[in-house]
Amino acid sequence: RCLPTHCRPPVPFPPTAMPAPWSALVRSLASAAGNGGGLQHLAGRPAASAVAQRQHHRGFAALAGLEAPPAIYCIGLNYKKHAAETGMPEPRFPILFFKPPTTVIGPGDAIAIPSVCHPEEVDYEAELAVIIGRAAKNVSEDEALDYVSGYTVANDVSARRWQGTKGGGQWCRSKVFDTFCPLGPRVVPASEISDPNNLDISCTLNGEVLQQSSTKDMIFSVRQLIAFLSQGTTLLPGTVILTGTPDGVGFTRKPPIYLKPGDSVTVAIEGIGELTNPVVAAA
Repeated sequence: RCLPTHCRPPVPFPPTAMPAPWSALVRSLASAAGNGGGLQHLAGRPAASAVAQRQHHRGFAALAGLEAPPAIYCIGLNYKKHAAETGMPEPRFPILFFKPPTTVIGPGDAIAIPSVCHPEEVDYEAELAVIIGRAAKNVSEDEALDYVSGYTVANDVSARRWQGTKGGGQWCRSKVFDTFCPLGPRVVPASEISDPNNLDISCTLNGEVLQQSSTKDMIFSVRQLIAFLSQGTTLLPGTVILTGTPDGVGFTRKPPIYLKPGDSVTVAIEGIGELTNPVVAAA
C-alpha cells in the first residue's frame, strides 16, 4: 500500500540481442492463433514437456522453450475502484514498475512462494497483458493500438510486505520473485479484440470469485499507456505490458486473503480465456 519510489528498470536486451524465438512468436501471432495456437502451438511442443520443466528455474516454462521478452512493463493503481479500495488518490500519470523475465510462467505452472515471503502476504492481481508487435517510439494515442500484436491474461503476483517496509517501499521488489508473472493460456491477435478497454476480467481463488470487473474501469486506457510508455523510449517487439488490476485484491479484504500452498488461482478475461495456476511453497 506504499506510494511508489524510484524504481530502476533491469538492463534491457539490446535490439541486436533480442531473442529470435520471442520475435518469431510476435510475428506469428495472427496465423498461429487462427490455428488454435498461442504460446504452446508456436513453441512446437507442449508447455509441460520435460524440456520446459527443466527450464523452470529460468522462469520460462510457460513459453515452452521460447526466450524472454525484452521487457515487462507493469502499471500500478490503474483501476478507479482499486484506487478507491486502497484509499489512494487516482494517479495523475501512470505508475510504472518492472518485472524480470524470470517471473514468467505459464498455464498450469506453479506459483512458488519463496521462503523469504511471510505466509500471509502473497497476493493475486488479475491483469490484461498487451504484447507489442513492432518497435514503438513516440507514438500517439490514435495510432497506439496499431503497434499491438496481441493480448493475453496475466496474474501480477505480489508480496505485500516486500511492497512496503521490507522492500524499502519499492513496488518492484515485491513483484520480481521467480514465478510471480503467470501468462497465458494463449495469445489472441489484436485483430480479434476490437476494444481492449471493454472486456470482463475476473480472478477466482479455490472456486470463489474475488475480483469481478471490466477493463472499462481503467484510469489510463491501453492506448494511453502505450503512448505514455513510448515517449522517448523504444518498446521493442515482444515487449509485454501489464495494465493494472481491478478491485478485490486480497490485502484490502477484511480479513485479508492471501495465496497459500495448495491453492488454485484462475484469472479470466473475456475473449482470451482462463489462466489457472496452482500455488506451492518454493523448494
